[in-house]
Amino acid sequence: MNKITIDDLQARIGEELGVSDWIEVGQERINEFAEVTEDRQFIHIDQEAAARTPFGGTIAHGYLTLSLLPKLMEGIHFAPHNTVMAINYGADKLRFLAPVPSGSRVRARMKLMEIVNKRPGHYVVRGGVTMEIEGADKPALSVESLSLFVLSE
Repeated sequence: MNKITIDDLQARIGEELGVSDWIEVGQERINEFAEVTEDRQFIHIDQEAAARTPFGGTIAHGYLTLSLLPKLMEGIHFAPHNTVMAINYGADKLRFLAPVPSGSRVRARMKLMEIVNKRPGHYVVRGGVTMEIEGADKPALSVESLSLFVLSE
């Protein structure tokens, strides 16, 4: 990871910080998410019935796609070098814009929007995140992701 400081990040507000690698959203992952969340709606797990819908097949749960963001964001390094811990702080303006068909690949891109100093050593970073679907015209989702960084002094 790069040795960036909070001041380095402040200077990059408004810039795209990076794009993740692609990851596949396969049917097995969708089925496992359905079991864990007990959301077994047919459009996610019944390939035959889902094939008769406008989707033409099974699709990932919206919240499954959202839950992939921590993994996708691993490839976009923006934590200051003196970070003690980083935690999810929330999400604003979440919109599911297009379904993610089973077997498709997604990736995330992040634009740095804001950094707020909550108290000494505690910073909330707001990133505008778009999750793209490989080969699709519309993204799967957009969200303003909030992360709390606790820094050593």
